[in-house]
Amino acid sequence: MLIVGSGAREHALAWGIAKSPALTALHAAPGNPGIAKLGRCHPVRADDGDGLLGLAVTLAADLVVIGPEAPLVAGVADELRHAGIAVFGPGAEAARIEGSKSFAKEVMRAAGVPAAAPLAVARPPCVVKADGLAAGKGVFVCRTRTELDEGLRRAAALGGPLVIEELLEGREVSLFALCDGTRAVPLGAARDYKRAGDGDRGPNTGGMGAYSPVPWLGDAEALVERIHQPVVDELARRGSPFVGCLFAGLMITDDGPRVLEFNARFGDPETQVLVPRLGGDLLAALAEAAAGRARPGLLTQSEEAAVTVVLAGARYPERSDDAGAPIAGAEEVEGDGVIVFHGGTAVRNGSVVTSGGRILSVTALGASLEEARRKAYRAVDHVRFEGMRYRRDIAAVTDA
Repeated sequence: MLIVGSGAREHALAWGIAKSPALTALHAAPGNPGIAKLGRCHPVRADDGDGLLGLAVTLAADLVVIGPEAPLVAGVADELRHAGIAVFGPGAEAARIEGSKSFAKEVMRAAGVPAAAPLAVARPPCVVKADGLAAGKGVFVCRTRTELDEGLRRAAALGGPLVIEELLEGREVSLFALCDGTRAVPLGAARDYKRAGDGDRGPNTGGMGAYSPVPWLGDAEALVERIHQPVVDELARRGSPFVGCLFAGLMITDDGPRVLEFNARFGDPETQVLVPRLGGDLLAALAEAAAGRARPGLLTQSEEAAVTVVLAGARYPERSDDAGAPIAGAEEVEGDGVIVFHGGTAVRNGSVVTSGGRILSVTALGASLEEARRKAYRAVDHVRFEGMRYRRDIAAVTDA
């Protein structure tokens, strides 16, 4: 099987898939040094549809799992499916649920899914969003006029139209489902931390850490039935069935759940806490969904908790070019429920070095969130690279 992508999310997926008794060979394109310990990496970009098709044919891959959003929105899954290759990941039309926030709003209205209300005028308090893909950095929460002016400026700099929404208050959660075009099967929930700095300060990022389970969430299966299934139904009705991981970013308000956004793939860093808690055969579950046969029971969730702390470069998220610094301690801390997933790493002269952005995701499992958090930060204390920055409050308070 072939995993497309090079981040910590793809490393976590590879780590989970590598446990499958049905796995014969694991390949990744382009992969990263962490994935290279589990399988073979190939120098093909995630957005190179022709290159990926040629690689999949050469490998006789029986399943391709596409991790990042950009190749999904660009239609890479369609190219592979048209050639008869099984793919876990939606086609371009279904992936618009993430690729266009205005399209997502339209689908949610048609499906009757509760969401943040659009605003005709940008006036604080509100949320400004870039309509298209922005690697998790296209959302600006604006409580003051100054924040609104800055949010509008930064969102406009990303290009494309903007979406203005009401500012919802409550508790955020990421909720995931495996979908086969007609059914949405609950996968799990996580709480992620989007802001760069402690106390949710600073600019938005792709995610600086996460924990799972989410003790205050309640009935996640009922939420999937209420939130994900109607969207899957609506996309199927439109002739663009969603096959892959449907990821809802929710705000749990006093009036109930409201959708902040939908994503068309696994989350990062949420996958790094979800996959280590899964029991069962992840490869089989993804293959069954790709074949139109998703069903409950193939995967279970451990009673253990997981916490991930993301170690980023000094200039992230403003810049992702902090590259070439040697990484020390990452291998030594693994074991006893600690896993280090590679995100922005490379190999130079036989040693692992930084390649920019979110460098590593340090994940720990424990009997409780408190134990998992202690183990994660104890491991972080032994990892070093120049300019390393991270949040110190991941999972410090799990009921806020």
